[in-house]
Amino acid sequence: MNKYTIHQFQAEFPNDNACLDYIFKKKYPHLKGWYRIKARKAYANAQGKQIYPLKDTIFEKSDTKLTSWFFAIYLFSTSKNGVSGKELERQLGVTYKTAWRMAKQIRSLMKDGKGMLGGGSGDVEVDETYIGGYKKAGQGGKGKMPVFGMVERGGSVKTKTLTARETHLILEEIKKNIKDGSHIISDKFGVYRKTPRIGYRHSSVNHWRKEFVRNGIHTNTIENFWSQLKRSLDGTYHSVSSKYLQSYVNEFSFRYNRRSSPVFEALMGRI
Repeated sequence: MNKYTIHQFQAEFPNDNACLDYIFKKKYPHLKGWYRIKARKAYANAQGKQIYPLKDTIFEKSDTKLTSWFFAIYLFSTSKNGVSGKELERQLGVTYKTAWRMAKQIRSLMKDGKGMLGGGSGDVEVDETYIGGYKKAGQGGKGKMPVFGMVERGGSVKTKTLTARETHLILEEIKKNIKDGSHIISDKFGVYRKTPRIGYRHSSVNHWRKEFVRNGIHTNTIENFWSQLKRSLDGTYHSVSSKYLQSYVNEFSFRYNRRSSPVFEALMGRI
């Protein structure tokens, strides 16, 4: 995959007009004969009909320059460890409030679809971890939250924050996201012993007995994903509230699932 460089980005989007034209063509690729209305973020045709391409996009109610928005999306697409609000504030020269809102809106583009994992001979590793949350001294609030993960070897990952590490919630996510008949690989957590009852093949390794790999049976793929996710959250965002944890987890799942394809193009396809 060819890397989309900063020089290519700057050449393609040198000003707000170029950004607006890109959005218009992206949303209305089949329209011909439309022209830009001077001093307005709108286009018109010979019959006087008008189109506002920013409508129903993350840019619609923002006064921030489109070049700043596009650069923020570019930063998200090229960063392996995420982009904090403070980093956007420094890079874009906007207030922290604006930067935080922009980051939140960009992450809203990173929620993946409903495609299923596994099927046939597909091996799907499953695991849970605890991430995020914080408590200020003397105050209440949620601590770390359980997050359930499923990754198909050589394929995609799906992640879901849970209200509790409970059997019915985990089995519900498995049925919702993994094709019947798939081979599920896990540790010895008791809930996974029930997966054959709901239509799956199951193998496990016993981490308590220092068993990590046995004849190709392991959970290294999902554990490596958790490690990268936690390093990035700790190093870039430091603390993440339970309210927004799913959006941060979505961000890293989205990036993982496009590790061999242009992330910037994928994000721009969702604006």
